[in-house]
This record gives sequence, structure tokens and C-alpha cells, in this order.
Amino acid sequence: MTGGRPTVVLASASPARLGVLRTAGIDPVVRVSDVDEDAILARLALAPAEERVQALADAKADAVTAQLLAEAGRPPVGGGDTVVIGCDSMLLIDGELQGKPADAAQARLRWRQMAGRDGLLLTGHALRLVRDGGVVAAATDAGSTVVRMGRPTDDELDAYLATGEPLRVAGALTIDGFGGWFVEGIDGDAGTVLGLSLPLTRRLLADIGVRVTDLWRAP
Repeated sequence: MTGGRPTVVLASASPARLGVLRTAGIDPVVRVSDVDEDAILARLALAPAEERVQALADAKADAVTAQLLAEAGRPPVGGGDTVVIGCDSMLLIDGELQGKPADAAQARLRWRQMAGRDGLLLTGHALRLVRDGGVVAAATDAGSTVVRMGRPTDDELDAYLATGEPLRVAGALTIDGFGGWFVEGIDGDAGTVLGLSLPLTRRLLADIGVRVTDLWRAP
């Protein structure tokens, strides 16, 4: 690793992922990838669920890395190393991967399907280390956490849908907002449900030769 604190770029518009990193001492630059998620999932329709989620994370990290490298030939963001983090989350239930609902009607159907049941929240992680105008290291992996859903009443579900929150999150649920009232518990890393696992990201940083403590903001 070159001298100075590396720049961290989060290849995601997710406020939850940004919040996880900021709470843990990292202030990333946010860049949105705009990858065609539907096309990627269609191409991998027969692949295992974890592979499909990981492919989305890889695509986001690679797209943002390409953006940075293409910017007038300048080093990404600033001088020194840059770490790009791409993630994607989906809920697996009844053997079907579920991303963000298309509309409130679909979110309602999903909640009726999963109320009182367990789902597996999968989050793919993809890290790229950029140095001297190129990618010098990469690491990818996926984490999973079991989410035990509650049973909201019809009135509660109507109110939840009215917040708009279920339309912005994978599987139409989250544990760090209104949806937390309707999650009975989780088995695994809460960060995976929020969209970014700190322990997994720490291991992947080590794989690309970066110490997580070197990314923390100064005291």
C-alpha cells in the first residue's frame, strides 16, 4: 500500500450501506454504478442464488472502478490508493431471489408470502484496489443471514407500505427503519441485512492487502 490513507469509494446509492461505514469510522466517496441488474440476473437465471448476488456486486464494483480510471486519465478521486466497495443484497425465500419490489402491490404480495416465515438475506461484496492507474488486487465473497419475519396486521402493513420504505430495500424489508417492527430476529450478521457486513469486508480488505484500521477517519 502506498503512503497516506487510501480513499474509499462506495459503489452504491444505499443510505444504509453508507451509514454502516460511517458508523464504523470510514467516510467513503459515493459513486453510483448504474449497471443493468435485470440483464445480469437474466444471464445467470440458472446459477445458484449466491452466485447471482455476487455477480451484481462484482458488476457494480467494476463499473465504478472503470468510471474512476476513465476520468481524464487522472488517479481515481485523489492521489494514492483507492479501495472500491460494491455490494448487492437480495432475499431468498421459497427458492426465489427477491430484490426491491417494483411497486406497493408487489411489496404487499411479498409480505403476505413471507409473514411469519424465515428468509435468507444474501449480500454480495466486491472489493477492488486501484493504484497507479490500474486495478492491482480484487476480492469477492457473499454473506448470508437468516431473517425471521413477524406477522404485521393488515393495518400495520398498509401503514408500512405508505412510508415507501419497502420499495427501497431488498425483499421489501429492513431492520434499521420502520421494518424493524416486523422482524422477530436474525441469525447471523446484522450488517448483511443492512447491505454491508463489516467482518466480511474486513477479511476482503486483508485479501487485497489493506488494513481496515488504515481506512478509519483520524481521531
